[in-house]
Amino acid sequence: MTKIPVAGPSITQKEIDCVNDAVTNAWYGNAGVYHDRFEKLFAERTGTKLAMALPSCTSGLHLALAALGITSGDEVIVPEITWIATAAPVSYVGATPVFVDVDPVNWCISPDSLEAAITPRTKAVITVDLYGNMPDYDRLSAIAGRHGLKLVEDAAEAVGASYKGRPAGSFGDAGVFSFHGSKTLTTGEGGMLVTNQQALFDRASFLRDHGRRPGDFSFENSEVAFKYKMSSMQAALGYAQTLRLDELIEAKRRAFSWYYERLKDIPSIRLNNPGSDVLAAYWMVSIVWDQSLGIGKKDVRDALAVHGVDTRPFFSPLSSLEAYRHLHVESACRERNPVSYDLANSGINLPSSLTITEQDIDLVCKHVRNLFCK
Repeated sequence: MTKIPVAGPSITQKEIDCVNDAVTNAWYGNAGVYHDRFEKLFAERTGTKLAMALPSCTSGLHLALAALGITSGDEVIVPEITWIATAAPVSYVGATPVFVDVDPVNWCISPDSLEAAITPRTKAVITVDLYGNMPDYDRLSAIAGRHGLKLVEDAAEAVGASYKGRPAGSFGDAGVFSFHGSKTLTTGEGGMLVTNQQALFDRASFLRDHGRRPGDFSFENSEVAFKYKMSSMQAALGYAQTLRLDELIEAKRRAFSWYYERLKDIPSIRLNNPGSDVLAAYWMVSIVWDQSLGIGKKDVRDALAVHGVDTRPFFSPLSSLEAYRHLHVESACRERNPVSYDLANSGINLPSSLTITEQDIDLVCKHVRNLFCK
């Protein structure tokens, strides 16, 4: 039985040629040539002035928070439904993550929940463009502005998406992206920080290279900082992938349309719903189903796995994780964030790799229909 993977990249001769060139030539005086090309092109595609290639999206979040001065005693608001990488950098800088609910339609951070959670200690909010969707940035930006909060956009999963015509990653003080092997645009592992603020960029640049001042050739460090750099080979791969970005995004949207046409008539399930203001990137095609069915996400995943259909569960609420047990907030968050806890129990990601075929989706949908159309 051939397994249909849940995620994976599209690699062509263009990527191979660029990486081979980097391996052969991107040394000595040419060491940064692919970094420069990648960062410049990516900044253009995201409508931002400055871009910094990094080893991961997590490192981008860490640098953004550190460069913005978030520190011990501060609170940073994050949505419950996201990968822990969104919240972990809050702990890296000594601040406290505060978990809030998501919108029941777009599954991204709820503006009402954000505003209700703000305290005198709140200094920042990290929004998440979940699964390639985007939240209501008009309201979120207004709330952040009223309360003097820094806004960092976790666009890890949303390269190519836009809100009212404005690209993902361009909202707030900084935006960050992931280029993990499962993502639409990949460097194997890697990330990017983008911003329009020169001071933030300069501070992040200083912090990512062990606290060395610009132009330092004596290895005299002025602060204890971090080591967050991307290799030339990764940058070459990312540059080639960015050249193909329109093609990659179109493949994601085409796959979603195939799923939607085959599943839209099932009343008990819902697929990604970006709303009229968002042009989604559909990193993952996801379904959620009515809790009244009494079906758990493990049951659905196990049933599909029997037929070679690989899936991922919706992220568990961050407040429910053992990693955050020390905060003693799970009980309060269950009551305060009901949408997140409902989604986590009844949502999965369907196969969404860039190599998926219409025939693969026919097979996946056949088995999904057998589960939900009894």
